[in-house]
Amino acid sequence: MNIIKFIFTTILLSVAITPLSAQQPIPAPAQTKRILIMGATAHLGNGTVINNSVLGFANGKIVLVGDASIVRLNKSAFDTIISAEGMHLYPGLIALNTQLGLNEIEAVRATNDQSETGEMNPSARSIIAYNTDSKVTPTVRSNGILLAEIAPGGARISGQSSVVQLDAWNWEDAMVKSDAGIHLNWPGMQISPSSPGKSQQEQEKKIASEIEKLHNLFADASAYSGINSPDKINLNLEAMRGLFTGSKKLFVHCGYVKEIISAADMCHEFGISMVLVGGEDSWMVTDLLKARNIPVVISNTHKLPSREDEAVDLPYRLPAILHNAGIQIAISEPGFWQVRNLPFQSGTASAYGLTKEEILSAVTRDPAAILGILDTYGTLEEGKSATFFLSSGDIFDMKTNSVQSAWINGRSIDLRNIQTALNRKFRDKYGLK
Repeated sequence: MNIIKFIFTTILLSVAITPLSAQQPIPAPAQTKRILIMGATAHLGNGTVINNSVLGFANGKIVLVGDASIVRLNKSAFDTIISAEGMHLYPGLIALNTQLGLNEIEAVRATNDQSETGEMNPSARSIIAYNTDSKVTPTVRSNGILLAEIAPGGARISGQSSVVQLDAWNWEDAMVKSDAGIHLNWPGMQISPSSPGKSQQEQEKKIASEIEKLHNLFADASAYSGINSPDKINLNLEAMRGLFTGSKKLFVHCGYVKEIISAADMCHEFGISMVLVGGEDSWMVTDLLKARNIPVVISNTHKLPSREDEAVDLPYRLPAILHNAGIQIAISEPGFWQVRNLPFQSGTASAYGLTKEEILSAVTRDPAAILGILDTYGTLEEGKSATFFLSSGDIFDMKTNSVQSAWINGRSIDLRNIQTALNRKFRDKYGLK
């Protein structure tokens, strides 16, 4: 049976991967010419929109951004001028909490590398497993997603996430920020009265035991972080040191209101900077989240509410509820191939209480702030990285979204992917324009 399974897996991989190999775009070379984009409607990511904009960039950095009717412009200072009338210019979208480059084919276990064995893995680094040759990544960036947080999954403490730009030869070239945060899946705290063989008291005892284990680990890590040169290096505790020095954040994955409160209390006790991921019940504890300055990474808006008696449109309204309560939010699309739908998951919230510019901030500026890269990415400002794209329509509208050109650190990237290749192939076959 093992031999048969091996042969089947090999055939499946060869069938799935071989036709795609020729479609992998080559990473773009470094920018060498000074480029000026004129006439686009620029959405800066900070709420500002410039209807007739100019944006110049050189050596991978933005050197000019403003209104064409106001800015004193010396066109001769640029080697290339791009006319973008009727186009929309956006900062590159940032995808949080993804397994891009860690998973390739869901049905083939050998291509899934998002988790480690064991329950407590704070020292596990997702970045060293990141595959820049993934066929999925080009399909994601063709929708304007140019940076991503590569996060581990599974286990109680999954490991460390890193931030990458999505056009690189290898993970070292892709790196934007390494080991930015540690991911913790908080113990489920919902009591099920119909759980087979487990009374309510037994369930409560198990939950208390799991939280106590976490508390003890963080207490040990806190004490360890106070030792500059320990006699014996503990890799897990060493990885957690940044949580107590402020160089790392703790991304806590949970949704139930009791879990959110419990996690927030532990982080407050140890002085840890917490980011809530998921947070379906976060609307119940907005005062706590605001008082503790806890950002919320909302996972999906296209889903049903968690309870039968909740409003059916609650997931759509959640971004606006939190934003209006003064809580920093970001919208994410977890997974890997699903990440390409991030603009449309986000865009739905614009019909339920937020403006398009507020939504844009939730997938550009605010994710950059949460990840600690706002000084370089997230908005279109002078001195920041030239990481942006041009779309012929509204990026959040599935009907009009059409990314025409994109740049990462000033490099003009290839937007072709296996899906666009198949589209061209069969349109040509049937004589479609």
